[in-house]
Amino acid sequence: MRDVELYRYLLGIERPWTVTQVELKVDDRRVDVWVGHADDLPWPCPDCGAKVGVYDHAEERAWRHLDSCHFKTYLHARAPRVRCPEHGVRQAKLPWAEPHSRFTALFERLAIDVLREASVLGAARILGLSWDEVWHIMEKAVARGLLAKGDRVAERIGVDEKAVGKGQKYVTLVVDLDAATVEHIVDDRKQASLDEFYESRSAAQIDGIKAVAMDMWEPFFQSTLAHVPDAAEKIVFDRFHIMKHVNEAVDDVRKRENRVLRAEGDDSLKGSKYVWIYGRENLPEKYRELFNTLKAMNLKTGRAWAIKESLRDLWSYASPAWAAKHWKRWYFWATHSRLKPVIDKARMIHRHLGNVMTYFRHRITNAMSEGLNSTLQEIKHAARGFRNREHFKTAIYFYCGGLDLYPATHGDAG
Repeated sequence: MRDVELYRYLLGIERPWTVTQVELKVDDRRVDVWVGHADDLPWPCPDCGAKVGVYDHAEERAWRHLDSCHFKTYLHARAPRVRCPEHGVRQAKLPWAEPHSRFTALFERLAIDVLREASVLGAARILGLSWDEVWHIMEKAVARGLLAKGDRVAERIGVDEKAVGKGQKYVTLVVDLDAATVEHIVDDRKQASLDEFYESRSAAQIDGIKAVAMDMWEPFFQSTLAHVPDAAEKIVFDRFHIMKHVNEAVDDVRKRENRVLRAEGDDSLKGSKYVWIYGRENLPEKYRELFNTLKAMNLKTGRAWAIKESLRDLWSYASPAWAAKHWKRWYFWATHSRLKPVIDKARMIHRHLGNVMTYFRHRITNAMSEGLNSTLQEIKHAARGFRNREHFKTAIYFYCGGLDLYPATHGDAG
């Protein structure tokens, strides 16, 4: 009798349910607990809540519960089924588990907490489950969280593509820049990819979009123009992507100059690729001596780097008018530099200048999206369950979606 009462408290079993039997298997380090309910009680229909009588019972099932005294604990019951005049025969809601789950809600909450701190494989070892069982808990948590999210409006969003796997395969991410959460993930980086996001939003969510940060990828630009009202005034071409283009120009100048110098027997630029990527204030100490030496040599690469650094100052202006003046000076310098890669990138940015300067209206960047890269690399490479693209997307939502992942427990269940 004391065992029955103990496990009634441990499992949180409340009326009309009661613990009827407890079986301890010491050799297996396992406890099995059976619960039942009083007869002739009305049960609510899970669809409409109407109180109706029991129609019959489903076959007995077992749910894994939180361990008790380091013993695996399983709850057994035959779930009652009700016949609703409106909805027909339905299984009544169970206070300890969600429909079709093999685990109690409290166990799933523990599993989600463990997954937040460990890989799927690590969580499986800690919880004593298979990899697939833990992954199923993660999938259910993400589905639950996405459903609960509803029609929340993300006013400032960022759009970016991320490489996944080999062979130039991509997913498109849409992030809420204010909440720092991933809102949508879809395959590829085509216009149809971003179309899918916009078409999945309600009219109120679309109307609520105030600004969109993206790179200068034409499919994303055209999709946003087609779906977001006044999109031309809301799109901001991301400064980090713009600077990435200019960094590519600097590296192109370096490679060209290095070939010329090496032909003359001069290896000055050898091994300097990463020196020119950094801004002066961010240059690692290990590169500082080499950088100072190269800067003093009046190289074309040094001039390209200086032009690149000057462009970085564009986004520091408080006044759009002063920013415009800076751009004019910079554009003249870049296009008269006699450095073809720099000239080409300057002209490319100039063609998109309207949506570069919208930064001064909205002041957003895709920095949050760029900051996801380290987390995505962990998901892909640190045994967090990345087996295919769908698993990858599920893991992104789980770790980066800002979702309410937890199932309802006793007090919340109907």
